[in-house]
Amino acid sequence: MREVAVIGVGMTKFGELWNTNLRSLFVEAALKALKDAGVDRLDSMYVGCMTSGLFAHQEHLGALMADYLGQKHLPAYRIESACASGGLAFRLGFIEVASGMSDIVLVGGVEKMHTGADVTDALSTASDSEYEAFLGITFPGLYAMIANAYMHKYRIPYKEFREKLAHVAVKNHEHGSKNPNAQFRMKITVDTVLNSTLVADPLRLMDCSPVTDGAACVVLAPVEIAKKLGKPVVKVIGSGAATSAIALAQRDDIAWLDVVEAAAKRAYDMAKITPKDIDLVELHDCFTIAEVCVLEALGFYEPGGAINAAYNGDTYIGGKLPVNTSGGLKAKGHPVGATGVAQIVEIVEQLRGNAGERQVKGAKRGLAQNMGGSGASSVVHILEVE
Repeated sequence: MREVAVIGVGMTKFGELWNTNLRSLFVEAALKALKDAGVDRLDSMYVGCMTSGLFAHQEHLGALMADYLGQKHLPAYRIESACASGGLAFRLGFIEVASGMSDIVLVGGVEKMHTGADVTDALSTASDSEYEAFLGITFPGLYAMIANAYMHKYRIPYKEFREKLAHVAVKNHEHGSKNPNAQFRMKITVDTVLNSTLVADPLRLMDCSPVTDGAACVVLAPVEIAKKLGKPVVKVIGSGAATSAIALAQRDDIAWLDVVEAAAKRAYDMAKITPKDIDLVELHDCFTIAEVCVLEALGFYEPGGAINAAYNGDTYIGGKLPVNTSGGLKAKGHPVGATGVAQIVEIVEQLRGNAGERQVKGAKRGLAQNMGGSGASSVVHILEVE
């Protein structure tokens, strides 16, 4: 396989973008990425999107986005893996360039969620529709089950667990306050989280990522092309993907995300590194408990240990392992199909040294983890700057 680099990145602001449609969001992010890359052609394109048919009544996104981007006859594909759609699109674009099939590939993710459609109903299609959604469980409910299982498995008293979990949201809002593209740029306190509306015990409103519109795009190319562009060369050195049981009831231990562990092992093995070699992480914090469980499955903490990560300051910018420097899904926002690509954008900006107030000093290697549903699919990528 050829070595592959990210040569361009671009994204829209994330938020409630009522006056911008699906195609316009994608094109805005794509044009920014192409300008950043400095290329004048594309060989193919991948579009990560979960629910355009339900939210925007629009399928056939490959053709639509190629058309509105002015790319006649371009091979273009829509990729879906629930909330991991963007991450999987990135993986497929990486494989295409690595294989030698194409030299310049655009990978994007987009979601237009503020359309008047029933958000809960649309997102429920990422769960087991027959055995979970039909019976009334929602994603806050599923992740509340995971949170309760974690709390009882590791024998953490409710009050202690609840306070430590709140620090995950506080930390991500602190980071998001420094991100000009974030949906929520305000700082919050532990009391803000603990006094917010109870959604599904023990999760409260401020433990949950928001409903978001937005798009993010990157351009991939062989390293030999990247070296000619006069900017830091950010290589993709590891890629791993996995699936697991879609329904929580079918898993041996719902407090352990085996899908993340499997995807991460493949990425680490490909990169020939271990978790201790990573300088920063963008991970899938759709709910605060997800960040805790993902950190453990990625190998950064022993089982039961990650609940203390944000509480101890480890995962803040300036800590021993900065996590979600973008603000994560919690503060940056979660346009589900775009999230995985936006994570890559953040890692690239950090490795180039272009993250501004969010910059992690001396960052050389970053990991992005994107997840679908309650942990039925996951994608992990490791990037390194030369």
